[in-house]
Amino acid sequence: MYFLSGWPRRLLCPLRGSEKPFYIQADPRRLLFALLSQTQLSLWYGRPSVLIVCYKESAKAAAQFGTYEKTEWKSDSSMIAVATKNGYILLFDIVYSGQEKYLYEPAYPKGNQRVKVTTGYKEEQCAPSITVEMKKVLDFQAQITSLQSMQDDLVIATNDRILHLIHWDGLTNGRKAINLCSVPFSVDLQSSRGPSLDFECVCIQDMEYCATLDGFAVVFDDGRIGFITPESSKPTAEDFHGVWAQDVTDGTCVAINNKYKLMAFGCANGSVLVYTMDTTTGSMQLSHKLELTPKHYPDIWNKTGAVKLVKWSPDWSVAMVTWDCGGLSLWSVFGAHLFCTLGGDFAHYSDGTKKEPIKISSMSWGAEGYHLWAISSDNNNQEINSDLENKSVIQQAEILQFQFIKSALTVNPCMNNQEQVLLQGEDRLYLNCGDALQNQNSSTASANSGHQPVREKNLLLDDILIPQGLSTLLGHRHWHIVQIHSTYLESNWPIKFAAIDHLGQCVAVAGKYGIAHYALFTRKWKLFGNITQEQNMAVTGGLAWWNDFIVLACYNLIDQQEELRLYLRSSNLDNVFAHITKVQAGTLLINVFRDMVILFRADCSICLYSIDRNDNGPNPTASVQVLQEVSMSRYIPHPSLVVSITLTSVRTETGITLKMPQQACAAESIMLNLAGQLIMLQRDRSGPQVREKDSISKHKKLLPSCAPIVLAQCVENVWTTCRSNKHKRHLLEALWLSCGEAGMKVWLPLFPRDNRKPHSFLSRRIMLPFQINIYPLAVLFEDALVLGAVNETVLYDNLYVHNSENEPLEVLFPFCTVERTSQIYLHHILRQLLVRNLGEQALLLAQSCATLPYFPHVLELMLHEVLEEEATSREPIPDPLLPTVAKFITEFPLFLQTVVHCARKTEYALWNYLFAAVGNPKDLFEECLLAQDLDTAASYLIILQNMEVPAVSRQHATLLFNTALEQGKWDLCRHMIRFLKAIGTGELETPPPTPTTQEPSSTGGFEFFKHRSISFSQSTEGLSTGKFNLQKTLSMPSGPSAKRWSKDVDSAENMYIDEMLWRHARRLLEEMRLKDLSSFAAQLGFELIGWLCKERTRAARVEDFVKALKRLHKDFLWPFPVIPSCSFVNSPFKNVGDQFLKSQSMETFANSELESGIINARGSHICLGLNTAHGEMDSGSFQGPQTQDAILSPLLSKGDECSIGSATDLTETSSMVDGDWTMVDEHFSTLSLTPSELEYISMELANKGPCKSQVQLRYLLHIFMEAGCLEWCTVTALILRDSAVMGQIISSIQRSEISNDVLQGIKDGMLAVDGWASSDCPGYKPFLNRIKPQLQKLNTVTEEQIQPEAFQPSSRLSISKAVEPPSPWSEDSRNTASHVNSSQNDNGSGISRQEDDGQREEEEEPHVDEGSYECSLS
Repeated sequence: MYFLSGWPRRLLCPLRGSEKPFYIQADPRRLLFALLSQTQLSLWYGRPSVLIVCYKESAKAAAQFGTYEKTEWKSDSSMIAVATKNGYILLFDIVYSGQEKYLYEPAYPKGNQRVKVTTGYKEEQCAPSITVEMKKVLDFQAQITSLQSMQDDLVIATNDRILHLIHWDGLTNGRKAINLCSVPFSVDLQSSRGPSLDFECVCIQDMEYCATLDGFAVVFDDGRIGFITPESSKPTAEDFHGVWAQDVTDGTCVAINNKYKLMAFGCANGSVLVYTMDTTTGSMQLSHKLELTPKHYPDIWNKTGAVKLVKWSPDWSVAMVTWDCGGLSLWSVFGAHLFCTLGGDFAHYSDGTKKEPIKISSMSWGAEGYHLWAISSDNNNQEINSDLENKSVIQQAEILQFQFIKSALTVNPCMNNQEQVLLQGEDRLYLNCGDALQNQNSSTASANSGHQPVREKNLLLDDILIPQGLSTLLGHRHWHIVQIHSTYLESNWPIKFAAIDHLGQCVAVAGKYGIAHYALFTRKWKLFGNITQEQNMAVTGGLAWWNDFIVLACYNLIDQQEELRLYLRSSNLDNVFAHITKVQAGTLLINVFRDMVILFRADCSICLYSIDRNDNGPNPTASVQVLQEVSMSRYIPHPSLVVSITLTSVRTETGITLKMPQQACAAESIMLNLAGQLIMLQRDRSGPQVREKDSISKHKKLLPSCAPIVLAQCVENVWTTCRSNKHKRHLLEALWLSCGEAGMKVWLPLFPRDNRKPHSFLSRRIMLPFQINIYPLAVLFEDALVLGAVNETVLYDNLYVHNSENEPLEVLFPFCTVERTSQIYLHHILRQLLVRNLGEQALLLAQSCATLPYFPHVLELMLHEVLEEEATSREPIPDPLLPTVAKFITEFPLFLQTVVHCARKTEYALWNYLFAAVGNPKDLFEECLLAQDLDTAASYLIILQNMEVPAVSRQHATLLFNTALEQGKWDLCRHMIRFLKAIGTGELETPPPTPTTQEPSSTGGFEFFKHRSISFSQSTEGLSTGKFNLQKTLSMPSGPSAKRWSKDVDSAENMYIDEMLWRHARRLLEEMRLKDLSSFAAQLGFELIGWLCKERTRAARVEDFVKALKRLHKDFLWPFPVIPSCSFVNSPFKNVGDQFLKSQSMETFANSELESGIINARGSHICLGLNTAHGEMDSGSFQGPQTQDAILSPLLSKGDECSIGSATDLTETSSMVDGDWTMVDEHFSTLSLTPSELEYISMELANKGPCKSQVQLRYLLHIFMEAGCLEWCTVTALILRDSAVMGQIISSIQRSEISNDVLQGIKDGMLAVDGWASSDCPGYKPFLNRIKPQLQKLNTVTEEQIQPEAFQPSSRLSISKAVEPPSPWSEDSRNTASHVNSSQNDNGSGISRQEDDGQREEEEEPHVDEGSYECSLS
């Protein structure tokens, strides 16, 4: 509503002498301010805030009249009356000097065009020259207690209980003074006139005239309060009658709100009582109180002292209160507290010490409420005495000017159908829709350039009916500030009205004369090009936007005519482009609903217009025609009492039904806020119906209206929308009300479910009240949010030295800012519906909002608030609401999360009450496990830990831990390990059996490789290898999660946890899920090598080699090997290896060329676009210069995995990235390849899986080698097709004692793989043939011999004379490859099998022993 901005300003007063001002009073226009000191009357100008004239009383006259005490302005600001201490009234004339004479004029630089304009233009930016002349002196021979201006009269109250009514010219016009003793007082006007109720000895202490009530609100010197009203238009002494409020005896001051017919009486106890007059009985009724609460101000709420002053703002929307002890506090008209300077940063320094509040002796609002002028009452006697000695010292008057920013709704209530918050200051506008501007501009610019990316598309702006998205309106707490054009501001200050369009992109302002508008997407203002047109138009009834037209009600100063004008935003601001319609009477309010304009005029009539748009010409035009006029003079006593007028589609239960949805968007009723009383005037549809389109097209008069209905009291603002959404009818067809301290109210429609016939006893609408913590400024109808603003403060007093005598304002006051805020209200409405047994309606409303991102928070808030109220109630609740709320929440899938989140944020003492309504936490925990919601189950585990014995907690923790292991929730697993340790070592029981869980999905890779490095060293310390003497030891990294293995190893809790980890690892290994096992070990720091050493004769055995091989292909996305469809027995391809070795070594070829997937032949760039561009050359793919013959089996169609197509598909889906197109080194420019050779190379590359999978398989291979699991080593070597690893396995078998079972298992497994390869996957046959000699060495280890025909090929094989040891392998940021160097001779001559058998054993051991593996993985 109203918000403080910045620091207050201190005005310098160049008055000589010791007198300081103590009283301030603004004139009715609030442009001049009269300041009183002891013997001086000074006039200040509002803008600029400067002293204009000072009248000083002579010493002789001052001795006669006494010191000045009070002052009052005439209604036309032409005279001012001053009351003195000795009972004199001094009447002064305010005389303006010549029109061309100014006291202050702006100085422009030479050549500035603003000097060459009309006189009126220049007059407004200058301070006028004014003289003050004493006209008459009136002596009342009694002390004057109060004086008040009443139209053309001046009412003076004296302490001899007399009311004097005199004319401003000093004459009584024959009227007698009124003796209060003769005025009858009663509790209401219906009581018979009797003797006055003990008012003989009292006089009026303070009074104020109320024009809309036609009477005086008075405060007597004994503290009683009352209201005196005349019974005739020309009152005499006998025509006055008074009513008084009972039980009030401590009144101090009074302030009248003419717009809302309210009387605010300040009391000695610090509270303000706001009364209204009952229209039927004429009695004074208490409306509400303005008082500080101990909840928000515990230190000062009852120590403020008596209320000193109450001042209503110029727009009557807020009241400022100050007390005897000091401080300022602001309330809305019906009691919503906005801010107070007695708490927070206003009352304390940054170091925590308490400030002394500034005492205010007098205050007055400035023009349009942008400033509050206040005079401090703190006077230092020592300073005054020192100044008496030196009269020439210039005093600094304690005149403070507080700056305010206010909502546009206070003066332009037609903004109530917008979803934007618009605040207006003295020279700037605050918008909460600046974010959408940047999004729209970027989208527009990208669209114009022709290459707008899809990701930059702003979905929030797709629908023109919903211009602002939730992130835009709630994104942050900052504003989009628009500075009002200085040229317009200088001649038309102050700004009266401001409006924003429904898109939130255009704003319009209206000052003293003319208008100006601004577009956020162009960042430019548009002003009148003709200054005369601007100065001849004054906006009176406000302004609004209709599409891209500005609709305003104004007064034409030249023609003396009220008009309705429409200006097109895109055209020049000129009357030539305006559509002007003459209006019969002065317009007070304006509003727009769809294509209709509604006006409320000064003759208490309502006029409806229709607007039509015409796009035929070069510029769009609009035409306006009258639809209907309705006189409201019977219901409205005074036109200024109407706060707002709104045209809506809202009707009562006699109107719209589900069978007539087309009427839901039509103008059905008029909402009239009459002094806080909301009146609905709806169309009468009881007679024959007329087609809506025919009525509008022919511009016939609308249907007659029903009798007015009062919907609510104490209404400050009303919000409604013209949009429709069939999915959210409850919210969009509701009426939202702001009711001050009573919070908000919503008039909610009720719909039957599933189009069923509604019950006859069920109303179609219901009024629901609810409280919010912010002052509402806008309602987001579909998002169930209220937008507002709040004052925030920042202290800067640490930059100054504290000096109690004369501290700067930066120390006395914090810097005030205004920040955006919002609040959810949906849970309040749902709760109110449940209280009224309207659960079905609450369910419909909640289901329509279930897609909102904060809907889970809504349910949680509702449950939490009901729980707090009922569980902490000191008295028994006959009908508790918590069971109903709990049952309601179970209708949504978020029930489990809502309950546990509410419990976690609630005190432990309330848990029993909560779970008595929602269910046993153990049952809820089991439901979470069934729903696979492990995170929520973990939260319930904390509940169980506090409510159950440790044994129950351990049991449920075990269930959750095992389930988390199955699903690969590693973070949760780590938390569960810590939780199980924290339960305690007491009552250690046998862990429950592992629950049956679903098969988890394979993870994308080992998270271990993302943040750890692997190092392979020669050390074998600390590793028990049994019968094996392993040549290399894998040193596992030690991470944070691995610390548990070094602490309390023998403790019972650790053994309990280790048993569960071992059980899970055993299950994974038995199910051949090596990838899951590796992720499990890496994430939880599981000692995989040591455990495999223990399990190598049990769980680490491989029962089915073919099944294990297939599982590895599936888990690691490794393609099955394929071979070219054409035979290459007689192909020159067998000599390609010779050409490769002559040009470059095999290692270079594998590293640089095959990784990029390009082969350069004969200087021309032959590009192979392979999906496996990052594949590597296998050591067995080319055997260098040796001769190799093989017979390839034809491709079979028995299984999908053996076909070329399926292998290609697997490769495409498992590739990391698409093939790179890179240039090949020029060393291969002499290499020529035939199409068949290219096909063979492409097939070899297609046989490799993703680089990440290859690194993972290599890692597993080394793990199994360290642990001695030779069967798994064999399977891993098979999928990698690494003959060197097979040689290492055979060497290990020859050097170590291997059990017969393991040896037999390897033999049987290789036989099974060979049979499977022959029948289903011939791609493995070349590799199996290549390692045939190595497998035959198993015959020498045991007495049982392998049948020769099992591995007998059709032709003899020539193999290299040495087994190639693996070279060091690594993985960088792009790819990782492992390469095998072959130690062949350059001549490439073949070597017989006998020579190979003799030399292999001699050369294998040095290769195995030398070097260490170092691998650093990112």
